[in-house]
This record gives sequence, structure tokens and C-alpha cells, in this order.
Amino acid sequence: MQASIKWIEDVTFMATSGSGHALIIDGPPDKGGRNLGPRPMEMLLMGLGACSSFDVVSILRKARQDVVSCEAQLEAERADAVPAVFTRIHLRFIVKGRALKAAQVERAVALSAEKYCSASIMLAAGGVAISHSVEIHELDAGSAAN
Repeated sequence: MQASIKWIEDVTFMATSGSGHALIIDGPPDKGGRNLGPRPMEMLLMGLGACSSFDVVSILRKARQDVVSCEAQLEAERADAVPAVFTRIHLRFIVKGRALKAAQVERAVALSAEKYCSASIMLAAGGVAISHSVEIHELDAGSAAN
């Protein structure tokens, strides 16, 4: 896996992934930025959410669960001192589908956290307290995922 980060100006950077996708990373105005993109630690938090969500959806599909929507809402706390590392992260999964089995959804979240999500496992090994919760919304046969 590869990535490159190119300084644009002030505290604005262009991040390019090895697969060719790019985005702007920037800081807040009080740190010399123009608020053009997420902060670096926000990117790390979003990466954790995406990694775990990818696992949860994949596991549920393999379990033949009719999952229609999966959203992960993350809240994190950081240390007050430098380095301001994450100390606690909570992932709240909101899963919508038809005839979803709560045990299957909870198992998918647990498997992601304990076995598959590299980001989660790496952060937990570094001392971050990571917790999870699950909210399941049952959809009628003809309803959409909204």
C-alpha cells in the first residue's frame, strides 16, 4: 500500500492514495488553514469508521442478511497533552434492513472489532479504548433505506 502527501501551502496538503484517489487535508484558520478539507486526525477517525463498516456490511451479506443501509457514527476523545492521541473512540452502528437478526448484526460488529478491522485492532493495541453499540431499524418489505 502506498500514499503520498504533497504540501500545497500554509497547512494545506494534497493526499493521494496508491489507487489514484486524491483529497485535500487542511487545518483550521487559527492554525493557518482555510478549512478546505478534513484534519489529519479526522481522516484517521473516518478511516476507522470506513474499515469497520466495510467489514460489518461484508459479514452481514455473507450471512445472507438483507442489509439495506449501514451507518457508523464515531465519537472520539483525545489526550489534552501533546501528542494529542485518541484515548477513547465509540462507534455507533445504525443498520437498516429487512428481517435482520440482532445477533447476526452484533456478531458482525464484534468480528470486525476483534478479528478483521486492521485500523480498530491497531488503535486498540496502541491503548485506545474502543467501544461499539448497535441500533437496528427494521424496514418493511417495500420501504427504502432512508
